Amino acid sequence: MMNWKQLLSTRRYGKDANTKDVDLEIIRTNFQRDYDRLIFSSAFRRLQNKTQVFPLPGSVFVHNRLTHSLEVASIGRSLGNIVARRIESEVEPDIRPLIGELGTIVSVAGLAHDLGNPPFGHSGESAISNFFENGDGKSLKSEVTEAEWADLTNFEGNANLLRLITHQFKGRRSGGMSLTYASMAAMIKYPFASTERTRKGKYGYFQTESEAFHTITEETGLACLDTKRGIYARSPLAYLMEAADDIAYMIMDIEDAHRLGILSFDETRERLSSFFDGENLKIFKKKLDDVKGIVTDSNELVAFLRAMSINHLTTRTSEVFLNHCDDIMNGSFCGSLVKNLPEKIETEYEESSDMSVRKIYNNRSVVKVEITGYNVLKTLVEEFLQAALEPNTNYSRKLLQLIPEQYKTDTNTTYGKCRAILDFVSGMTDLYAMDLYKLIRGDNALVI
Repeated sequence: MMNWKQLLSTRRYGKDANTKDVDLEIIRTNFQRDYDRLIFSSAFRRLQNKTQVFPLPGSVFVHNRLTHSLEVASIGRSLGNIVARRIESEVEPDIRPLIGELGTIVSVAGLAHDLGNPPFGHSGESAISNFFENGDGKSLKSEVTEAEWADLTNFEGNANLLRLITHQFKGRRSGGMSLTYASMAAMIKYPFASTERTRKGKYGYFQTESEAFHTITEETGLACLDTKRGIYARSPLAYLMEAADDIAYMIMDIEDAHRLGILSFDETRERLSSFFDGENLKIFKKKLDDVKGIVTDSNELVAFLRAMSINHLTTRTSEVFLNHCDDIMNGSFCGSLVKNLPEKIETEYEESSDMSVRKIYNNRSVVKVEITGYNVLKTLVEEFLQAALEPNTNYSRKLLQLIPEQYKTDTNTTYGKCRAILDFVSGMTDLYAMDLYKLIRGDNALVI
């Protein structure tokens, strides 16, 4: 059984146990300082130019990775606060102040959850993975270990997040962002290596971060579920972060689809109202009728529906967590919180997911970005990795000059060089990746 006192460790990764931070607790708690470190980080700022689902905004504003992350942080804070209020009286008095910080910790994890995503999202992940599995990178298999090969052929944004926040990049301080252990544990959705990845290829850390991962599990007391395979239980707060992401993804994609004319107002209203039933549905309809008497702009009406839907799903999801708290704390809980919602809501959530695939994710504008992103990432990895592996040609030297100092490495191993190039490429924004692609191709006329 995991315990809250250990799970909510305020110690910082990369710092000695006896090292004391500047005493700012009167103004900011350690977890609030984590939040601020992320907000002011360059990695977080870069999210503003990374695609969420639809192409980056032109005349119609839709969500990007940065706005999505802020919304996940907001929903996560609400989930954490609800849970904190309910369990505060059940824990020892000495850790109640830490319990009061659950909302902050989950919001920190929400801010960070997409930092490891490469340009063009899942399409970028696929391009990187396919380069090693089926492309020119396949020739490197004999030069790396089996576990390292699993990392390369299944590039995973969640694992890349752990690297980003813990790795000492060249010229930077040790400990990466030096976040608290509690916050980092809340970010780890898949607490196992690539060799144990899920059916969807998901896992939590690259081989380079194996030591960091195990330091986090030891410090926070994450339960080991399978010693032989190295599979651990999630931090309970990782479930709340995941739920905030699930809710934000579903509801905000529907709102964006309406703004872009993919879904009509009636379709959007029907989809969002489907999460309500009984008395809650009556309240939903009455509030909508009241607002419609004042507001005529359809986008504003959808924004109102979105707010009610998020509030409803947040409340119901927190109830799932509280009802299954013992199972979550002992590591036996299965699935996600949204998959354990009441049958009516869970069914409608699944139908919304199916609708999103049909009408949103397969929309021409989305597919166009995915195809473009796939080819851009494939080319960049191919060109820069070739230069890193054969650095003595004139062309390679010129390419390597384009890599910022922080992403350069002194390692002589093939895996280490691959990791360094993937650090560089995955950290790019969509726009920077496109510009670099056009530079390499000599095609300044290329447009998405």
